[in-house]
Amino acid sequence: MQFDSYWLATAPAFHGARQTPPEARYDVVVVGGGFTGLSAARTLARGGARVALLEAGRVIAEASGRNGGQCNTGVAQDYAGLVAQIGRERAMSHYRHYADALASVRRVIAEERIDCDYRHHGKLKLAAKPEHYAKLARSAEAIARDVDSEVELIPRERIREEIDSPHFHGGLLQKNGGQMHMGRFGVGLAEAAVAHGAHVFEHTPMTGVVRQAGGYRLTTPGGALQADDVLLATGASQQGPLGWFRRRLAPVGSFIVVTAPLSEAQCTALLPQRRAYVTSRIVGHYFRLTPDRRLLFGGRARFAMSGGKSDRKSGEVLSRGLAHTFPSLADIGIDYCWGGLVDMSRDRLPHAGRHDGMYYVMGYSGHGVQMSVHMGQCLAEVMLGQRDAYPWQETHWPAIPGHFGKPWFLPLVGGWYRLQDRLH
Repeated sequence: MQFDSYWLATAPAFHGARQTPPEARYDVVVVGGGFTGLSAARTLARGGARVALLEAGRVIAEASGRNGGQCNTGVAQDYAGLVAQIGRERAMSHYRHYADALASVRRVIAEERIDCDYRHHGKLKLAAKPEHYAKLARSAEAIARDVDSEVELIPRERIREEIDSPHFHGGLLQKNGGQMHMGRFGVGLAEAAVAHGAHVFEHTPMTGVVRQAGGYRLTTPGGALQADDVLLATGASQQGPLGWFRRRLAPVGSFIVVTAPLSEAQCTALLPQRRAYVTSRIVGHYFRLTPDRRLLFGGRARFAMSGGKSDRKSGEVLSRGLAHTFPSLADIGIDYCWGGLVDMSRDRLPHAGRHDGMYYVMGYSGHGVQMSVHMGQCLAEVMLGQRDAYPWQETHWPAIPGHFGKPWFLPLVGGWYRLQDRLH
């Protein structure tokens, strides 16, 4: 078993990185080499800006290369619940932004000719309990009424046409959703940014940033850069002088295992429609088939930070969950196991704005594949003067009460969520 992301282990090499950054001035310095930062750098460079991107490790090495490989429309929350929480108009706007984001991903893939095995097969949310199906039905009604007339309910008597598992009581199908190879997409996006003129520096963490007359001075272990503007696309990063943001995000671990290759017959029997899947429990699972016929199976598993023993223990939990969900795979081998950090915001919505003059966007809360690409582009267009506004634009983002940068509360949150899963 490899304790490494399947997406990163099977990604092509990125050849466009530069060495130590020079003492140079840029129009924009982007901090963070995930999908947000790479999308922003690509857009800025296409628009004629001189742009540098600083990444502490390798590009897409964190959340962008450690997720479940799903690229779906739809908000992180239950849509009907979101309407009740923030009102119908705002909920509709949020949902439509996610749909716009999916279109942005597909447009980038087409424009840059990125070979990433994109498949537009939709997302199926599976009811883990009979009462969950009733809740999905209420959401389906609200979604169809407000934002997506093609949403479809799959009743319990038909659910085995979608998945070879005895544990589900129907599902909600959102057809406007896809999946792709995250490693190939991310490296393709990085190569595209470089091709348009961006300077990408890997293994170059930003160690300090000071606002000064006419812009900013950013320090790295290899030198300093001057910038007129800065875009922070750091997600749940635990490196660098980002304390203000850490108090506003909970870095929740998400963990994944990937099986040994399956036969074509096994794939067709297990998941004949080849969709992206997620279960309805709060501490639930998500899964899909990979391009080389493996089952990718993930979830929260444990409310802990990822890395080392935590990944190993979480992999054991997920392996048991996989065997329970798919009894026919009870003895399947596990080839990959890894974890990553989700930048969870308090309201489970992205947050974008300016802090100390610097642009930022983060807080995707586990639904960032498409939104990160879209938001990187949107903020870059604002910086280029090509648009006046962007989704989730805000001037006030309060810290999580009692959170001072270290997520001491994760075990308590996990216990509470598990209790809710048992009771509801």
